[in-house]
Amino acid sequence: MTGNPWLRPYVLTGGRTRTRRNLYMHTLVSAPDYDPAYASRLLPEARRLYERAHASAESVAELSAHCGVSLGVTRVLLGDLASAGRVLIHPETYDSPYDPRLLKEVIHGLRELA
Repeated sequence: MTGNPWLRPYVLTGGRTRTRRNLYMHTLVSAPDYDPAYASRLLPEARRLYERAHASAESVAELSAHCGVSLGVTRVLLGDLASAGRVLIHPETYDSPYDPRLLKEVIHGLRELA
């Protein structure tokens, strides 16, 4: 991409940095009722997120990484897709990203990797 690196994300989100929904990095998202015709009308970044969410339920962070879209833009685009009824935001297992249960699971997972 040439030019201002901030311009493309700004255009993708219409200048928005927040969404009406709480989309934490660990929030699971899926697209159980995938519509190829709808997908074909989306911007490439939103289409990649929508298609990936259809393949399997993934966290916001995973969708962001796999689709090459920044986390902030991912949250806004997923919020738009959810508002349009195209993706399902799964209920939170944890109250916040700082929930002690989540942090214990992260620590346990890191120890398993070591």
